[in-house]
Amino acid sequence: MDTPNTLPLTDTDLHRLLDGEVLGAERDALLQRLQGDPPGRERLAQWQAQREAIRQLHAGVLHEPLPSSLLEAVNRADDAQARVAGWWRWGGMAAGIVLAFGAGWLSHQQWPGNTTMGTRQLATLPAFARDAAVAHAVYSPEKRHPVEVGALEQEHLVQWLSRRTGKPLKVPRLDALGYELVGGRLLPGDAGARAQFMFENTQGVRITLYLGALSPTPGQVAPSGETAFRFAQEGPVPGFYWVDQGFGYALSGPLSRDALMALAEAVYRQL
Repeated sequence: MDTPNTLPLTDTDLHRLLDGEVLGAERDALLQRLQGDPPGRERLAQWQAQREAIRQLHAGVLHEPLPSSLLEAVNRADDAQARVAGWWRWGGMAAGIVLAFGAGWLSHQQWPGNTTMGTRQLATLPAFARDAAVAHAVYSPEKRHPVEVGALEQEHLVQWLSRRTGKPLKVPRLDALGYELVGGRLLPGDAGARAQFMFENTQGVRITLYLGALSPTPGQVAPSGETAFRFAQEGPVPGFYWVDQGFGYALSGPLSRDALMALAEAVYRQL
């Protein structure tokens, strides 16, 4: 009978070793088990070789400058975020006018119901939407490596990204709207790990669902309990984004507002 120290390593254990997620005694224990697990050693070696091959494949472009159009889009988003942050420094009546206008505008952009977006999200979410649009612009054109984990490993993909983002995730089904899952990847965020799921239709058009925890505005608690729905078109690609229980979601793609809205609504209902 296998004991805990001789059990073969699971794919999750192997990925944690590969990603450097275990340290100290826990890592030593996994490595010890790996010595008695030849199939596990072989899978780990194959994955390490695959990772190194991917790195070598893209070695020539790692230090290439970003396209000027993408840099301009990011700079425009940064300028917009700086203007929003400046509103909070004005204080007094000017800030009150801005908040009143923003609340009135948002009341026409929300999901049905009585939920509202707190004022802190006005500063937080534009940056989140910008990050989602930039991530889409960077990865959606990729032909050979658009995702880290493909749709054939969906169960592993969801478990991995759920663990890293700290929230149980699920992949929405968009096949009724013509989109199938390509896969997903892990991305960094200012409040921790974020995830990106990529979908594609039969014409090769790709959309991405970007999600992760939102960082609190300085001096305030992290957003929680609100759900709001907004359209952003200032970045490299348009998208809809919303927040629910301190978690941000953004659906981005080169589609019309109506087409994106239909997809965003399908995602929202399932998540």
